[in-house]
Amino acid sequence: QVQLVESGGGLVQAGGPLRLSCAASRSIFSITVMGWYRQAPGKQRNLVATITSGGTTNYADSVKGRFTISRDNAKNTVYLQMNSLKPEDTAVYYCNAEVHVGLGVVDYWGQGTQVTVSS
Repeated sequence: QVQLVESGGGLVQAGGPLRLSCAASRSIFSITVMGWYRQAPGKQRNLVATITSGGTTNYADSVKGRFTISRDNAKNTVYLQMNSLKPEDTAVYYCNAEVHVGLGVVDYWGQGTQVTVSS
């Protein structure tokens, strides 16, 4: 099992940067995919970005070119660098880990961190 704790959320003005961190309770070296999702009030939880154990990244079209996901295995941490923030980026951001156990996959989620972008 793995526990995930997000941090770094807060209030930021439009156009500004913010970096989110996701700290895992154990090594993330063997975690196949880690990612960030977000959920705005009244909306579904949607994919923001993912990164595989091999370093391959994937981004939602709405954040591509502005957000960067990265991983530091030595620190058991995944980051989301957000630049050129827009009010529509306002949401609770969640960290996710897909862990392969035997023949199956188990998903783990953090509790989320609020990001609010003011206009």
